[in-house]
Amino acid sequence: MIGSQSSNVNLPTMTTRRHALRSLFGSSLLMPGMLSELLAEGRPAAPLGSGLHHPAKAKRVIMIYATGGVSHIDTFDPKSAEKGRDGTGKDKLMGNLFGSCRNKRCGTEVSDLFPRLREVMDEICLVRSMNASHFDHSEATLGMHTGSPTFARPSMGSWISYGLGSTSRDLPSFVVIAPHLPYAGTQVYASDFLPAVHQGTRVIPGDKPIANLDTPGAAKGLHARELDLVAKLNAKHLAAREHDSALAARMESFETAFRMQTAAPEAFDLSQEPAHIRELYGIDRPLKGPGADFAWQCLVARRLAERGVRFIELIDTGSRPNWDSHGEMKDHADLAHNVDQPTAALVTDLKQRGMLDDTIVLWATEFGRTPHREGKNGRGHHRDCFSVWLAGGGFKKGHVHGVTDEIGKYTLQDPVEVHDLHATVLHQLGIDHERLTYRHAGRDFRLTDVHGHVVRDLLA
Repeated sequence: MIGSQSSNVNLPTMTTRRHALRSLFGSSLLMPGMLSELLAEGRPAAPLGSGLHHPAKAKRVIMIYATGGVSHIDTFDPKSAEKGRDGTGKDKLMGNLFGSCRNKRCGTEVSDLFPRLREVMDEICLVRSMNASHFDHSEATLGMHTGSPTFARPSMGSWISYGLGSTSRDLPSFVVIAPHLPYAGTQVYASDFLPAVHQGTRVIPGDKPIANLDTPGAAKGLHARELDLVAKLNAKHLAAREHDSALAARMESFETAFRMQTAAPEAFDLSQEPAHIRELYGIDRPLKGPGADFAWQCLVARRLAERGVRFIELIDTGSRPNWDSHGEMKDHADLAHNVDQPTAALVTDLKQRGMLDDTIVLWATEFGRTPHREGKNGRGHHRDCFSVWLAGGGFKKGHVHGVTDEIGKYTLQDPVEVHDLHATVLHQLGIDHERLTYRHAGRDFRLTDVHGHVVRDLLA
């Protein structure tokens, strides 16, 4: 069973970095056999087997989060812009402004904002009947990431890191690539009451994705001995007190940072990629407006997935402003241009490498946008229905789940709550969402709280 209660752990006074890791992970992960693998002489941890609740379809997750609230009406659930929906009249109804057509293989209709993604919809399971947990940005963003729109809770990436751990000794189990923080800030990748080692490690696209990672002036051997001394002093400090999750995570951060000084620069070095892959992602294509190159984020995500990172989140904050198009829906056009090709390329690249079968790609936003005009030519926040999609990891290919009404205001069939989405992702990773628990403040917490069910219709 995957689950744990917080406990007190005593460390030996004199220890090594490996002993510190043994104490740290022993208090937070119930994974028979994995710990000994992790601490073995230089060998990476093996993926879980018997520790799972049921056979897994996927080993890892790449989550793409579009900040601001993407309009479902103008993207993945296009609605007619015929007479009567031209922004006039009492309700000021406004249909899809960008045109649309269907994927020729599966028939899924997608707006012309995403022509590249439309080409790979036969690999994608599209959910058009999502209901948001809140109608404000910060709360809905928290809800999508943590299951709770109102209280601080661990993020989905932290829960998956806690439950499954990493298959890499040299990189964190949970990495977040974010040029700018989204609504709700660092809480979207925080571990909260879970052991702090499971919080996300933020990467910022650019020449130095992780700050202060360069090896100090001392020789590497001397640096290792310095870290051993620091580990011994920290362990002695920790042994004199009840188990301190923050200090234990700090100790692990030294060990991880030491290994990352070699592994991370190699993982972020896109010069190793052949020209045809760089072209596939559009690394050198012209961008519209300011902002980081999302192609860099997508290609690095694939490289991190290859190297054993368990949960990778790409936060698409777009150019300023983000997808929150209150005044002008044409803002969606530039934002879509910058992310369409690299997102489709990620799905294609994973498939051609044989990785899509055991990788879940999840694209989400906090809510949709209203079917009526707001401001000059924009839309407001809309929580009653919006779209997300999943690819790989045992989800149905070319499938559309849920039906909304003719103007995109309400769900008519097969609604999906955020807790249902989380439960289904965990299920594909071999985890029963009701059994992935952690005892805190006198009760057992879980990602889905007391809600959620696996949406079987999404599964192949």
